[in-house]
Amino acid sequence: MGDGAPTELLFLADDEGNSVAVSVLGRNPRWTAGLEAEIVVRTPFVSGRTDLALHVSKLEEWADALDRLDAGEDVAWMEMSRGPSLFIHLDGERGCPEVVVEDESLSMVTVRVPLVPPDDWIADHRRRLREVMAHWVPMLSG
Repeated sequence: MGDGAPTELLFLADDEGNSVAVSVLGRNPRWTAGLEAEIVVRTPFVSGRTDLALHVSKLEEWADALDRLDAGEDVAWMEMSRGPSLFIHLDGERGCPEVVVEDESLSMVTVRVPLVPPDDWIADHRRRLREVMAHWVPMLSG
């Protein structure tokens, strides 16, 4: 990965030590049209990571998900695809927003992370997405 390459597509964290991140690691060496990425969950109770393959269509789906979140809707991102799924519930089980990561296809583990993101988190994630797409998408072929 080159210097200054944007890596954090998604980063939600709170003051309690809970966070969920989707980080781009670089081009996928086995799939020229894709990116290697990972989902990382950190909480005081449990932490973990899982591999993720990203294609332009998944990045476009994330843009649509951000629009729906901005409209007050819960979202499912990458649901029903190979690999992990990520859900964001604006009013979760604990009365605050939560991120749910499901890795049904590999580990069969689901992690629910309650957290309260900052007020400007959707605008911040739109900026992150623009930076990732501007840097990485021109490098992908096929």
